[in-house]
Amino acid sequence: MSQINPDTERESLYSNLDKMSTNELLSNINNEDKKVAAIVEEQIPNIEKLVDVIVTKMKLGGRLFYIGAGTSGRIGVLDASECPPTFGVPDSWIIGIIAGGDSAIRKAVENAEDDVDQAWRDLSAYEITNLDVVIGIAASGNTPYVIGGLKKARENNIVTGSISCNSESLISKEADYPIELIVGPEFLTGSTRMKAGTSQKLVLNMISTSVMIKLGRIYGNKMIDMQLSNKKLVQRAVEMIIEELQIDQELASVLLKKHKSVRAVLLAQNKNLEV
Repeated sequence: MSQINPDTERESLYSNLDKMSTNELLSNINNEDKKVAAIVEEQIPNIEKLVDVIVTKMKLGGRLFYIGAGTSGRIGVLDASECPPTFGVPDSWIIGIIAGGDSAIRKAVENAEDDVDQAWRDLSAYEITNLDVVIGIAASGNTPYVIGGLKKARENNIVTGSISCNSESLISKEADYPIELIVGPEFLTGSTRMKAGTSQKLVLNMISTSVMIKLGRIYGNKMIDMQLSNKKLVQRAVEMIIEELQIDQELASVLLKKHKSVRAVLLAQNKNLEV
């Protein structure tokens, strides 16, 4: 499962990195990073289609799964893990799976990405159904773990998407909704944790945030379902209530303590919200 001259393995546009000053290194890395947002913008029509099908499936009770290896897998786990505290949803709504299991989040697991059958075993542990959506993430687009997972998902009539950084990648061929982010060669040749990883994170942020908004997990532009897990977030919640209800801080704090969430406070005050 390989691709000749993948975009992610092309030679860096810069040479003699070890001879550059610190300022030159930072400036040149930044110059490459500036290219990423424009590449992502080109893919908005494809991202839109994927978001809309995810929303449709999740409204029917489905879930969103990310599968990936290495950096790509870690980025997927990160995005999934941030949705419950941000949007107050169960951690079963968006699930990030990384080749090698959770230990691979911190330390690389040798050969984990090469097992073409393991991703489907990992997905099957969640009793995955055709109400769910699986997005495969791989910078190269050629990771066997991801290819195998997407292939089996499609065989089981499960909607699939992919995020890769190579044109006509192998995971694109196994995805109903492929997204290809051709960010070009990395500053450090082959180091796809750089531009490729940045582009993947941007797209996952766009997908999960848009999905949660369309599922009604915000009000206006506020995270009214966020988990109040520290003093900073409690204060942010109080400020939301003050702004929405035009009341003082003391009353806002009392209402939040009573109702436990911003949404519950607004509902109790007859704001036009869905439960």
